[in-house]
Amino acid sequence: MTITIGRNALMFAAVAVFVGMPMLNGMALAGNKHVDEAVEHARGAASHGKEGHADVCVQHAEEALKHAQGAGVKGPHMDEGVKHLQEAVKHGKAGHADACTEHAEGAATHLSEAK
Repeated sequence: MTITIGRNALMFAAVAVFVGMPMLNGMALAGNKHVDEAVEHARGAASHGKEGHADVCVQHAEEALKHAQGAGVKGPHMDEGVKHLQEAVKHGKAGHADACTEHAEGAATHLSEAK
């Protein structure tokens, strides 16, 4: 009788793991989607900044910042990425496309490591 109970418990645990893991994986991917978006917008900001378009650099940096802050990911790379995006916005609004570019590139680098 205890063997039957043990087998049933083991079978239940195995099924729970196989059913639960994909759901947890999906939740992790949903959180990383924001990080991916933040990286893409940070790269877009850098690209436009290199062309001297400080205003568009700011738009992408602000969008990247929204995604980075909404990702729910914690860690030093995320923190540094957010700081760089804030600096990119600040410098871009002042018309400094080169500084906006530099900070956007730094943000993209850190955010890509934050996953």
